[in-house]
Amino acid sequence: MVSTPSSAPEWLRHPLSSPHLVSVVRALSERERARTIARNTSRQRSNSKSQRNPYTPTHILASLLNKPDHAEYYSVSVGSNRDLQECNRYLDITPYDRTRVVLSGRGLERGSAPDGRYLNANWVRELAGGKWWIASQAPLPNTAHAFLSIMLSPIVHPNASRTSKTSRVRTVVQLTQNVESGMRKAHVYFPDVVGKEWVVPPEEGLSTPPLKVTLRQSSYVEDAKCVLSRVSVEPSGGQAIVFQHLLYASWPDHGVPTDEDRASLLRFTRFVDEVNRDLSSQSLLQSPPPQDELDPDPPIIVNCSAGIGRTGSFIALSSLLRKFGFLPPPASPLSLEDGGWKLTPSPLGPLPEELREDLVAQEIDMLREQRPGMVQRDSQVAFIYEMLIAAFAEQHAT
Repeated sequence: MVSTPSSAPEWLRHPLSSPHLVSVVRALSERERARTIARNTSRQRSNSKSQRNPYTPTHILASLLNKPDHAEYYSVSVGSNRDLQECNRYLDITPYDRTRVVLSGRGLERGSAPDGRYLNANWVRELAGGKWWIASQAPLPNTAHAFLSIMLSPIVHPNASRTSKTSRVRTVVQLTQNVESGMRKAHVYFPDVVGKEWVVPPEEGLSTPPLKVTLRQSSYVEDAKCVLSRVSVEPSGGQAIVFQHLLYASWPDHGVPTDEDRASLLRFTRFVDEVNRDLSSQSLLQSPPPQDELDPDPPIIVNCSAGIGRTGSFIALSSLLRKFGFLPPPASPLSLEDGGWKLTPSPLGPLPEELREDLVAQEIDMLREQRPGMVQRDSQVAFIYEMLIAAFAEQHAT
């Protein structure tokens, strides 16, 4: 393990084998169990059938049963609707209602919208770094049209009068291979041959036009160990857009990258940020939009398979790297404190006093407030500490 340089903050100097990590995992796990009870309660109310978790400590269960506001706050009733089950890759992972991504008639919104299209995805904001992301499951064949429509839809800013810029998602990060260990983890939703076109139909019963999807460019970036693809999406009779897809394939499911892949992951996080701010891909369009009208740093979609383990770890790491200057600060109007969506304190209260200075613990807990199960495994919790230490060590060595 890399030793922690003196330039790292005091809270990061705890050895990962010490009781500190045990305390972090225990506190985070107990709070996530509390959220799980609340989510299951919301499912019971939505579907009128019991899904109580038998492993939940009695004192937490009693506490939540006496606080019905928790079930409302952590509600997953929309995604738990039986009519939408075929849109969920994993039946036990559904988005929080209050932070879910909604494709409405106005554009890309957050929360409940009765006329909106469903996606198993949540708006997620970095606690330490301040940037907004969309954390999503890997799209299914029957949700590919809705997923691609994200890139076509303007983000409805909560304070639209504060900005004249058009904010649209233009970068997708995929942290899973399509097939891992013989199991399907993600489905392809654009061609793998440059110049080839696909037509992606909307979900059944929807009158929205199909989308023409074309792979415009594709290249392997050795330094970041990823495949960068530029893809155009054109609705029938509408204007085309171009988005960038980055596939990082060195992160195993339910695990963490090997020691030899960790340096490439740090480079990949920087590359993702650079690509998202680079407007040159828009020149692939026949009529590119004026650059001064574009959001300089819009939210990024990131997915693994379920959109919680590797996805949550990547967002947490990006946030902490941004906090300590290893990534630039966010530049989107959505990320401004006085103009964007804000994070709200957890109804579970703060983390224990001994973890108040630990930004990794704070970051993971806030991500779990926004999408269920983020940073899914204990090994991924430890991995975030290790990667942040590696970033400080890399800086110290230069």
